Amino acid sequence: MISARSLTTMAPLPDGHVHEPVLLRECLQLLRPGPGGLFVDATLGTGGHAEALLDAVGSGGRVIGIDRDEQALGIARARLARYGGALVTVHGNHQDLAGQLAELGFGPVDGILADLGVSSLQLDDPDRGFSFRSDGPLDMRMSPGAGPTAADLLASASEIELRRILAEFGEERAARTIARAIVREQSRRPIQRTSELAGVVERALGPAARRFRIHPATRAFQALRIAVNGEIVGLRQTVSDAVSLLRPGGRLVVISYHSLEDRAVKHELRELARGCTCPPRLPVCACEAKSTVRVLTPTPIRPSDLEIAGNPRSRSARLRAGERL
Repeated sequence: MISARSLTTMAPLPDGHVHEPVLLRECLQLLRPGPGGLFVDATLGTGGHAEALLDAVGSGGRVIGIDRDEQALGIARARLARYGGALVTVHGNHQDLAGQLAELGFGPVDGILADLGVSSLQLDDPDRGFSFRSDGPLDMRMSPGAGPTAADLLASASEIELRRILAEFGEERAARTIARAIVREQSRRPIQRTSELAGVVERALGPAARRFRIHPATRAFQALRIAVNGEIVGLRQTVSDAVSLLRPGGRLVVISYHSLEDRAVKHELRELARGCTCPPRLPVCACEAKSTVRVLTPTPIRPSDLEIAGNPRSRSARLRAGERL
């Protein structure tokens, strides 16, 4: 049951701001949470979506919230403390979803939500180094302290590797030019600040960059963030694992924010829905593979103009969903 409160009255963050979960109404309509349900928010963040799920499942239900960012987990726990044991939090990566649920001892679940990408909490903190809009250390790790930073990556990657990252993860047409400029700058002095990297990209692209619809460094920052956090690697497997953890009739909802994520989710859902993988020329199925999911979103659901006006960062969101057969 979707409560009016779930859609209108979110608990505030510590700074007094109210978190606006993207496509919340659509998520709830697709997940269909009800009293006593067991749901997973695989990317808990500060708990906006989870809060609405907790309202719906009540004290007899459970919401398992997973996030790799300990700061976000701490905020979510504090915001949602009133739900007591109905919220179970896990510090970890959604790519380890199957192992995490097995360790907790939970069986098939009623629904799983994954809101991919970087959160507003991370973007707005200059010390996290995700954004070129304010100067800060070039970090970009979703789990602070785990693995190399974006500055480390720039210091160790070759021009060829940087070009691949920019082209593959940022879909940057000027990947060669930018990669060469980064390597040249690195030979003079290490690039360690977000403003330094943004400046290198702007200078590499020249005066024409000022006419871009988006900031010229947008794709480069996206590419490095994805590479640092391994966001695309294993995403299709994550979708497959999530479907396998659903009970029959359970649903998976995934929100992505760029074409690489959306493409991976779309292809895996279609593959799981297709079942048989035999070549078309075979007269009968030999692989015996069965469809495990029904695709609920032939085309992705996008935010309304009203939602975008209230939350501009939702503009690029694309939602896809499937139901376990």
